[in-house]
Amino acid sequence: MKILVLGTGAQGTTVAKRLDEEPGVSSIICADYNMEAVNELTGILTKAEGMKCNAYNVDEIINCAQGVDLIVNALPLEFGKNVLDAALAVKANYQDFSSTTAFDEDVNIGWIRGMKYQFEVYSPKFEEIGRLAIIGTGSAPGVICCATRDAMKYLDTCDTIYNFVWEGVKANRFQPFWWSPETAIQDMSEPAYTYENGELFVRPPFEDPVKRKYDYMDHEVTFLNHCHDEPVQYALNADKYFKGCKNAYFKYAGTGMEFAEPLYRAGLFDHEEREIKGRKVVPFDVIVESIPKPPKFEEEIREIIEEGMEADDGCMVVEAYGKKGGKDILVENHVFAPGIVEAFERAKMTGEMYLTGQGGYLFSKMFINGDFDQCGLISSDMLSFEQVDRYFEYAAELGIRLETTVKEI
Repeated sequence: MKILVLGTGAQGTTVAKRLDEEPGVSSIICADYNMEAVNELTGILTKAEGMKCNAYNVDEIINCAQGVDLIVNALPLEFGKNVLDAALAVKANYQDFSSTTAFDEDVNIGWIRGMKYQFEVYSPKFEEIGRLAIIGTGSAPGVICCATRDAMKYLDTCDTIYNFVWEGVKANRFQPFWWSPETAIQDMSEPAYTYENGELFVRPPFEDPVKRKYDYMDHEVTFLNHCHDEPVQYALNADKYFKGCKNAYFKYAGTGMEFAEPLYRAGLFDHEEREIKGRKVVPFDVIVESIPKPPKFEEEIREIIEEGMEADDGCMVVEAYGKKGGKDILVENHVFAPGIVEAFERAKMTGEMYLTGQGGYLFSKMFINGDFDQCGLISSDMLSFEQVDRYFEYAAELGIRLETTVKEI
Protein backbone atom coordinates (compact mmCIF):
# COMPACT_ATOMS: atom_id res chain seq x y z
CA MET A 1 0.00 0.00 0.00
CA LYS A 2 1.20 3.49 -0.88
CA ILE A 3 0.22 6.21 1.60
CA LEU A 4 0.35 10.00 1.57
CA VAL A 5 0.78 11.65 4.98
CA LEU A 6 -0.13 15.32 4.81
CA GLY A 7 1.36 17.37 7.64
CA THR A 8 4.66 16.93 9.46
CA GLY A 9 3.64 18.16 12.90
CA ALA A 10 3.67 15.94 15.97
CA GLN A 11 0.85 13.68 14.74
CA GLY A 12 1.89 13.41 11.10
CA THR A 13 5.41 12.60 12.26
CA THR A 14 4.16 9.86 14.59
CA VAL A 15 1.92 8.13 12.07
CA ALA A 16 4.63 8.28 9.40
CA LYS A 17 7.15 6.64 11.74
CA ARG A 18 4.77 3.79 12.50
CA LEU A 19 3.75 3.30 8.87
CA ASP A 20 7.44 3.05 7.99
CA GLU A 21 7.54 -0.13 10.13
CA GLU A 22 4.47 -1.73 8.52
CA PRO A 23 5.30 -4.60 6.15
CA GLY A 24 2.08 -3.90 4.24
CA VAL A 25 3.23 -0.37 3.36
CA SER A 26 5.37 -0.15 0.22
CA SER A 27 6.03 3.60 0.22
CA ILE A 28 5.11 6.79 2.07
CA ILE A 29 4.93 10.33 0.76
CA CYS A 30 5.38 12.95 3.49
CA ALA A 31 4.12 16.33 2.33
CA ASP A 32 3.97 19.75 3.92
CA TYR A 33 4.60 23.38 2.98
CA ASN A 34 7.57 23.40 5.36
CA MET A 35 10.25 21.46 3.48
CA GLU A 36 12.70 21.71 6.36
CA ALA A 37 10.28 19.71 8.50
CA VAL A 38 9.60 17.30 5.62
CA ASN A 39 13.30 16.63 5.09
CA GLU A 40 13.90 16.20 8.80
CA LEU A 41 11.17 13.55 8.94
CA THR A 42 12.02 11.66 5.75
CA GLY A 43 15.65 11.60 6.82
CA ILE A 44 14.82 9.16 9.63
CA LEU A 45 12.49 6.93 7.56
CA THR A 46 13.34 4.15 5.13
CA LYS A 47 10.25 4.05 2.88
CA ALA A 48 9.49 7.76 2.63
CA GLU A 49 10.00 10.51 0.10
CA GLY A 50 9.20 14.17 0.70
CA MET A 51 7.18 16.65 -1.31
CA LYS A 52 6.31 20.29 -0.86
CA CYS A 53 2.58 20.94 -0.75
CA ASN A 54 0.53 24.09 -0.37
CA ALA A 55 -2.72 22.55 0.88
CA TYR A 56 -4.66 25.71 0.01
CA ASN A 57 -4.28 24.49 -3.57
CA VAL A 58 -6.21 21.30 -4.30
CA ASP A 59 -4.17 20.61 -7.43
CA GLU A 60 -0.97 20.51 -5.37
CA ILE A 61 -2.51 17.90 -3.08
CA ILE A 62 -3.65 15.89 -6.10
CA ASN A 63 -0.12 16.02 -7.50
CA CYS A 64 1.30 14.64 -4.24
CA ALA A 65 -1.39 11.93 -4.08
CA GLN A 66 -0.86 10.31 -7.48
CA GLY A 67 -1.09 6.52 -7.16
CA VAL A 68 -1.71 6.44 -3.39
CA ASP A 69 -4.18 4.09 -1.76
CA LEU A 70 -4.72 6.16 1.38
CA ILE A 71 -4.39 9.83 2.30
CA VAL A 72 -3.81 10.54 5.99
CA ASN A 73 -4.69 14.17 6.73
CA ALA A 74 -2.76 15.52 9.72
CA LEU A 75 -3.19 19.16 8.70
CA PRO A 76 -5.21 21.86 10.53
CA LEU A 77 -8.99 21.91 10.16
CA GLU A 78 -9.07 24.57 7.45
CA PHE A 79 -7.62 22.17 4.87
CA GLY A 80 -10.15 19.38 5.37
CA LYS A 81 -12.38 20.11 2.39
CA ASN A 82 -9.44 20.46 -0.01
CA VAL A 83 -7.96 17.14 1.06
CA LEU A 84 -11.33 15.39 0.81
CA ASP A 85 -11.71 16.72 -2.76
CA ALA A 86 -8.20 15.57 -3.62
CA ALA A 87 -8.89 12.06 -2.28
CA LEU A 88 -11.96 11.84 -4.50
CA ALA A 89 -9.99 13.05 -7.51
CA VAL A 90 -7.33 10.32 -7.15
CA LYS A 91 -9.83 7.71 -5.91
CA ALA A 92 -8.03 7.10 -2.61
CA ASN A 93 -9.25 6.18 0.85
CA TYR A 94 -9.15 9.09 3.28
CA GLN A 95 -8.34 9.40 6.97
CA ASP A 96 -8.49 12.64 8.95
CA PHE A 97 -7.18 13.19 12.48
CA SER A 98 -9.79 15.95 12.82
CA SER A 99 -13.42 15.91 11.83
CA THR A 100 -14.42 18.99 9.95
CA THR A 101 -14.30 22.74 9.77
CA ALA A 102 -17.16 25.22 9.68
CA PHE A 103 -18.62 25.37 6.16
CA ASP A 104 -20.04 28.84 6.81
CA GLU A 105 -19.22 31.90 8.88
CA ASP A 106 -21.53 31.12 11.79
CA VAL A 107 -19.07 29.36 14.10
CA ASN A 108 -21.82 28.46 16.58
CA ILE A 109 -23.55 26.16 14.13
CA GLY A 110 -21.15 26.06 11.19
CA TRP A 111 -19.31 23.07 12.59
CA ILE A 112 -22.55 21.13 12.98
CA ARG A 113 -23.54 22.05 9.42
CA GLY A 114 -20.07 21.02 8.27
CA MET A 115 -20.38 17.62 9.89
CA LYS A 116 -23.82 17.05 8.36
CA TYR A 117 -22.54 18.29 5.01
CA GLN A 118 -19.73 15.76 5.00
CA PHE A 119 -22.09 12.88 5.73
CA GLU A 120 -24.76 14.03 3.26
CA VAL A 121 -22.55 15.18 0.37
CA TYR A 122 -19.21 13.39 0.67
CA SER A 123 -20.42 9.99 1.81
CA PRO A 124 -22.26 9.28 -1.47
CA LYS A 125 -19.21 10.46 -3.43
CA PHE A 126 -16.89 8.04 -1.65
CA GLU A 127 -19.47 5.26 -2.03
CA GLU A 128 -19.53 5.94 -5.76
CA ILE A 129 -15.77 5.34 -6.08
CA GLY A 130 -15.84 2.38 -3.68
CA ARG A 131 -13.62 4.03 -1.08
CA LEU A 132 -13.88 4.86 2.62
CA ALA A 133 -13.30 8.21 4.31
CA ILE A 134 -13.06 8.16 8.09
CA ILE A 135 -12.87 11.34 10.16
CA GLY A 136 -11.92 12.03 13.77
CA THR A 137 -9.10 9.49 14.11
CA GLY A 138 -6.72 10.86 16.74
CA SER A 139 -7.14 10.34 20.46
CA ALA A 140 -10.16 12.60 20.94
CA PRO A 141 -11.95 12.26 18.65
CA GLY A 142 -10.70 8.82 17.75
CA VAL A 143 -9.65 6.52 20.58
CA ILE A 144 -12.31 7.95 22.88
CA CYS A 145 -15.00 7.47 20.22
CA CYS A 146 -14.11 3.79 19.91
CA ALA A 147 -14.26 3.52 23.71
CA THR A 148 -17.68 5.20 23.70
CA ARG A 149 -18.98 2.89 21.01
CA ASP A 150 -17.62 -0.08 23.00
CA ALA A 151 -19.67 1.00 26.03
CA MET A 152 -22.87 0.47 24.04
CA LYS A 153 -22.25 -3.31 24.18
CA TYR A 154 -23.36 -3.29 27.80
CA LEU A 155 -26.59 -1.29 27.46
CA ASP A 156 -30.05 -1.87 26.01
CA THR A 157 -30.70 1.88 25.91
CA CYS A 158 -28.42 4.85 26.58
CA ASP A 159 -29.50 8.13 28.12
CA THR A 160 -26.30 10.13 28.77
CA ILE A 161 -22.68 10.00 27.66
CA TYR A 162 -19.79 11.89 29.27
CA ASN A 163 -16.35 12.02 27.68
CA PHE A 164 -13.67 13.17 30.14
CA VAL A 165 -10.08 13.99 29.18
CA TRP A 166 -7.49 15.19 31.69
CA GLU A 167 -4.02 16.03 30.46
CA GLY A 168 -2.05 16.61 33.64
CA VAL A 169 1.42 16.47 32.09
CA LYS A 170 3.61 19.33 33.34
CA ALA A 171 7.31 19.76 32.61
CA ASN A 172 9.73 21.93 34.54
CA ARG A 173 10.20 23.67 31.20
CA PHE A 174 7.33 25.94 30.05
CA GLN A 175 5.38 23.65 27.71
CA PRO A 176 1.61 24.19 28.09
CA PHE A 177 0.68 22.21 24.96
CA TRP A 178 2.14 18.97 23.56
CA TRP A 179 0.34 19.31 20.23
CA SER A 180 -0.34 22.25 17.90
CA PRO A 181 -0.75 25.43 20.02
CA GLU A 182 -2.76 27.00 17.21
CA THR A 183 -5.27 24.14 17.18
CA ALA A 184 -5.41 24.04 20.98
CA ILE A 185 -6.02 27.77 21.38
CA GLN A 186 -8.55 27.82 18.55
CA ASP A 187 -10.56 25.03 20.19
CA MET A 188 -10.39 26.78 23.55
CA SER A 189 -11.66 30.05 22.12
CA GLU A 190 -14.83 28.61 20.60
CA PRO A 191 -18.21 27.66 22.10
CA ALA A 192 -18.50 24.09 23.34
CA TYR A 193 -20.96 21.73 21.69
CA THR A 194 -23.49 20.10 23.99
CA TYR A 195 -26.20 17.56 23.25
CA GLU A 196 -29.07 17.82 25.71
CA ASN A 197 -32.58 16.44 25.65
CA GLY A 198 -32.12 15.37 22.05
CA GLU A 199 -30.94 18.77 20.78
CA LEU A 200 -27.55 20.24 19.90
CA PHE A 201 -26.57 23.67 21.14
CA VAL A 202 -23.49 25.55 22.34
CA ARG A 203 -22.28 26.60 25.76
CA PRO A 204 -19.49 29.00 26.76
CA PRO A 205 -16.02 27.44 27.09
CA PHE A 206 -14.51 27.01 30.56
CA GLU A 207 -17.97 26.75 32.18
CA ASP A 208 -20.26 24.05 33.68
CA PRO A 209 -17.72 22.30 35.94
CA VAL A 210 -17.97 18.58 36.65
CA LYS A 211 -15.72 17.04 39.32
CA ARG A 212 -14.34 13.51 39.24
CA LYS A 213 -11.80 11.47 41.20
CA TYR A 214 -11.14 7.97 39.95
CA ASP A 215 -9.16 5.38 41.93
CA TYR A 216 -5.87 6.10 40.18
CA MET A 217 -6.06 9.89 40.73
CA ASP A 218 -4.35 11.46 43.73
CA HIS A 219 -6.73 14.44 43.74
CA GLU A 220 -10.12 15.54 42.47
CA VAL A 221 -10.11 17.05 38.97
CA THR A 222 -12.50 19.72 37.70
CA PHE A 223 -13.54 19.23 34.07
CA LEU A 224 -14.91 22.15 32.03
CA ASN A 225 -16.64 22.78 28.71
CA HIS A 226 -14.37 22.53 25.69
CA CYS A 227 -15.11 22.70 21.99
CA HIS A 228 -14.87 19.18 20.61
CA ASP A 229 -16.51 17.05 17.96
CA GLU A 230 -17.71 14.13 20.04
CA PRO A 231 -21.11 15.45 21.22
CA VAL A 232 -21.95 16.39 17.62
CA GLN A 233 -20.96 12.97 16.31
CA TYR A 234 -22.89 11.13 19.03
CA ALA A 235 -25.94 13.32 18.44
CA LEU A 236 -25.98 12.67 14.70
CA ASN A 237 -25.49 8.93 15.32
CA ALA A 238 -27.60 8.60 18.47
CA ASP A 239 -30.27 6.24 17.18
CA LYS A 240 -28.14 3.92 15.04
CA TYR A 241 -24.94 3.70 17.10
CA PHE A 242 -25.68 4.97 20.61
CA LYS A 243 -28.85 3.24 21.74
CA GLY A 244 -31.05 6.36 21.52
CA CYS A 245 -28.75 8.61 23.60
CA LYS A 246 -30.31 11.99 24.48
CA ASN A 247 -27.43 13.76 26.24
CA ALA A 248 -23.70 13.93 25.45
CA TYR A 249 -20.93 16.09 26.90
CA PHE A 250 -17.20 16.55 26.32
CA LYS A 251 -15.32 17.84 29.38
CA TYR A 252 -11.64 18.73 29.50
CA ALA A 253 -9.06 19.47 32.21
CA GLY A 254 -5.34 19.83 32.67
CA THR A 255 -2.28 21.99 32.22
CA GLY A 256 -3.35 23.50 28.91
CA MET A 257 -6.75 24.49 30.25
CA GLU A 258 -5.20 26.08 33.32
CA PHE A 259 -2.87 28.08 31.08
CA ALA A 260 -5.56 29.09 28.59
CA GLU A 261 -8.51 30.07 30.80
CA PRO A 262 -7.17 33.42 32.13
CA LEU A 263 -5.97 34.37 28.62
CA TYR A 264 -9.42 33.61 27.22
CA ARG A 265 -11.15 35.65 29.91
CA ALA A 266 -8.75 38.55 29.22
CA GLY A 267 -9.82 38.54 25.55
CA LEU A 268 -6.42 37.44 24.29
CA PHE A 269 -7.83 34.77 21.99
CA ASP A 270 -9.57 37.40 19.83
CA HIS A 271 -8.90 37.35 16.11
CA GLU A 272 -9.77 41.02 15.60
CA GLU A 273 -6.84 43.36 14.99
CA ARG A 274 -6.11 45.87 17.76
CA GLU A 275 -3.89 48.91 17.94
CA ILE A 276 -1.70 48.87 21.04
CA LYS A 277 0.78 51.71 21.60
CA GLY A 278 0.73 52.57 17.92
CA ARG A 279 1.18 48.99 16.68
CA LYS A 280 -1.48 46.79 15.13
CA VAL A 281 -1.62 43.26 16.49
CA VAL A 282 -3.99 40.29 16.49
CA PRO A 283 -4.08 38.94 20.09
CA PHE A 284 -4.66 35.34 18.96
CA ASP A 285 -1.61 35.42 16.69
CA VAL A 286 0.59 36.95 19.38
CA ILE A 287 -0.37 34.25 21.89
CA VAL A 288 0.13 31.39 19.42
CA GLU A 289 3.53 32.69 18.32
CA SER A 290 4.60 33.10 21.96
CA ILE A 291 3.90 29.48 22.94
CA PRO A 292 6.76 27.00 22.42
CA LYS A 293 6.17 24.49 19.65
CA PRO A 294 5.59 20.89 20.76
CA PRO A 295 8.65 18.62 20.65
CA LYS A 296 8.61 16.10 17.82
CA PHE A 297 12.01 14.44 17.70
CA GLU A 298 14.01 12.31 20.09
CA GLU A 299 16.60 14.84 21.28
CA GLU A 300 13.98 17.56 21.92
CA ILE A 301 11.89 15.20 24.05
CA ARG A 302 14.91 13.80 25.86
CA GLU A 303 16.00 17.31 26.89
CA ILE A 304 12.59 18.11 28.39
CA ILE A 305 12.45 14.85 30.35
CA GLU A 306 16.00 15.25 31.62
CA GLU A 307 15.23 18.79 32.79
CA GLY A 308 12.52 17.20 34.95
CA MET A 309 8.80 16.53 34.97
CA GLU A 310 6.57 18.07 37.62
CA ALA A 311 3.64 15.79 36.77
CA ASP A 312 2.88 12.99 34.32
CA ASP A 313 -0.81 12.35 34.98
CA GLY A 314 -4.01 12.12 32.99
CA CYS A 315 -7.13 10.18 32.14
CA MET A 316 -9.47 9.39 29.29
CA VAL A 317 -12.82 8.17 30.52
CA VAL A 318 -16.21 7.38 29.04
CA GLU A 319 -19.23 7.32 31.34
CA ALA A 320 -22.35 5.93 29.67
CA TYR A 321 -25.61 5.91 31.64
CA GLY A 322 -28.55 3.81 30.54
CA LYS A 323 -30.54 0.66 31.14
CA LYS A 324 -29.86 -3.05 30.85
CA GLY A 325 -32.58 -5.60 31.57
CA GLY A 326 -34.69 -2.84 33.11
CA LYS A 327 -31.96 -1.79 35.57
CA ASP A 328 -30.14 1.56 35.72
CA ILE A 329 -26.55 0.99 34.61
CA LEU A 330 -23.34 3.01 34.46
CA VAL A 331 -20.64 1.79 32.08
CA GLU A 332 -17.19 3.25 32.73
CA ASN A 333 -14.59 2.77 30.03
CA HIS A 334 -11.08 3.91 30.99
CA VAL A 335 -8.34 4.20 28.38
CA PHE A 336 -4.86 3.73 29.82
CA ALA A 337 -1.78 4.71 27.82
CA PRO A 338 1.89 5.46 28.49
CA GLY A 339 2.74 8.89 29.91
CA ILE A 340 5.62 10.94 28.54
CA VAL A 341 8.40 9.04 30.32
CA GLU A 342 7.13 5.57 29.36
CA ALA A 343 6.23 6.72 25.84
CA PHE A 344 9.77 7.99 25.37
CA GLU A 345 11.23 4.74 26.68
CA ARG A 346 9.00 2.72 24.33
CA ALA A 347 9.09 4.79 21.17
CA LYS A 348 11.05 8.05 21.68
CA MET A 349 7.76 9.98 21.65
CA THR A 350 5.81 12.20 24.01
CA GLY A 351 2.69 10.78 25.64
CA GLU A 352 0.56 13.02 23.42
CA MET A 353 2.26 11.75 20.28
CA TYR A 354 1.96 8.21 21.58
CA LEU A 355 -1.79 8.27 22.17
CA THR A 356 -2.96 10.69 19.47
CA GLY A 357 -0.46 9.84 16.74
CA GLN A 358 -0.55 6.12 17.35
CA GLY A 359 -4.29 6.24 17.93
CA GLY A 360 -4.45 7.59 14.39
CA TYR A 361 -1.92 5.08 13.11
CA LEU A 362 -4.15 2.25 14.36
CA PHE A 363 -6.91 3.40 11.99
CA SER A 364 -4.32 3.42 9.18
CA LYS A 365 -3.33 -0.12 10.23
CA MET A 366 -6.96 -1.18 9.85
CA PHE A 367 -6.91 0.11 6.27
CA ILE A 368 -3.65 -1.75 5.62
CA ASN A 369 -5.00 -5.00 7.08
CA GLY A 370 -8.36 -4.80 5.30
CA ASP A 371 -10.42 -4.47 8.49
CA PHE A 372 -12.86 -1.97 6.97
CA ASP A 373 -15.69 -3.22 4.79
CA GLN A 374 -17.54 0.11 4.58
CA CYS A 375 -17.59 2.61 1.75
CA GLY A 376 -18.65 6.24 2.05
CA LEU A 377 -17.77 8.63 4.85
CA ILE A 378 -17.99 7.70 8.53
CA SER A 379 -16.73 9.09 11.82
CA SER A 380 -14.67 7.03 14.24
CA ASP A 381 -17.72 6.37 16.46
CA MET A 382 -19.43 4.47 13.62
CA LEU A 383 -17.36 1.29 13.70
CA SER A 384 -19.00 -2.08 14.25
CA PHE A 385 -18.43 -3.78 17.61
CA GLU A 386 -16.15 -6.25 15.82
CA GLN A 387 -14.08 -3.39 14.38
CA VAL A 388 -13.87 -1.72 17.79
CA ASP A 389 -12.59 -5.01 19.24
CA ARG A 390 -9.97 -5.23 16.48
CA TYR A 391 -8.94 -1.62 17.09
CA PHE A 392 -8.31 -2.24 20.78
CA GLU A 393 -6.52 -5.52 20.01
CA TYR A 394 -4.04 -3.53 17.94
CA ALA A 395 -3.92 -0.81 20.61
CA ALA A 396 -3.06 -3.33 23.34
CA GLU A 397 0.09 -4.29 21.41
CA LEU A 398 1.24 -0.69 21.95
CA GLY A 399 0.32 -0.60 25.65
CA ILE A 400 -2.92 1.30 25.04
CA ARG A 401 -5.61 -0.63 26.84
CA LEU A 402 -9.31 -0.36 27.57
CA GLU A 403 -10.71 -1.30 30.98
CA THR A 404 -14.48 -1.60 31.48
CA THR A 405 -16.54 -1.45 34.67
CA VAL A 406 -20.29 -2.00 34.64
CA LYS A 407 -22.25 -0.90 37.73
CA GLU A 408 -25.85 -0.84 38.82
CA ILE A 409 -26.82 2.64 40.05
